[in-house]
Amino acid sequence: MDMMQNRFKQGILERRRQIGLWSSLCSNIGADIVADSGFDWILLDTEHSPNELPGLLSQLQAIGRDQSAPVVRAAWNDAVLIKRLLDIGVQSLLIPYVQNAQEAQHAVASVRYPPAGMRGVSAGSRASRYGRVANYLKKADDEMCLLVQVETRAALDRLEEIALVEGVDGVFIGPSDLAASLGHLGQPQAAEVQSAIREAGARLAAVGKAAGILTVNEAEARRYLEWGYTFVAVGIDTNLLAKAADSLAQSFKKVEGSGRPDVT
Repeated sequence: MDMMQNRFKQGILERRRQIGLWSSLCSNIGADIVADSGFDWILLDTEHSPNELPGLLSQLQAIGRDQSAPVVRAAWNDAVLIKRLLDIGVQSLLIPYVQNAQEAQHAVASVRYPPAGMRGVSAGSRASRYGRVANYLKKADDEMCLLVQVETRAALDRLEEIALVEGVDGVFIGPSDLAASLGHLGQPQAAEVQSAIREAGARLAAVGKAAGILTVNEAEARRYLEWGYTFVAVGIDTNLLAKAADSLAQSFKKVEGSGRPDVT
């Protein structure tokens, strides 16, 4: 059996535009639904969502191997957490809160087998199709896509040194935490934050690294694409569900012209 090629990584290295969706529902049915929506990639979150390994595995199985490319955000830059994600078949990882080159190097080492790294060896995990992939241990490193998340003022100051760590394929700018770090908690649209995001995109382009970001605002998403961001998540499944459910409920509960709920 052949090694599964990482289409998402190829797009990152070529800096092709790839439009994604953030998934926080922790649901295999939810993942199954959005997998056919046409997004290039779907981010399964384990940092800010109550996602545990068995559920995450079922979401990966629901997305499948021929539809949207799954990307998983680890809960932390921890070699043990990362190892467990890799063993269930994750090929594209987003590591949060990377502050400097040393932390980026730690992330790289966590996704690579010795002697290049410190990933633990399992000969029969789902990643190798339970031992069916020929020479998996020699091929796996080449198909790993590592994205690191820059989300503080301190990390922005070191953006180039983080991005240029060998083995880092792309840099994701975290707008909400960056806004908090810059003194604009809950206000990623603040002028200072948007200026920093634009500058970060230009700096990453200058060193030849792909830049990614998340927003639920369509105008912002299009602006980020214009600014050179190439892997952009343009929505969150929980947000889409909440907005659609709220809108439907309110459309039936409002009395025509009164603006008050109909209690009859």
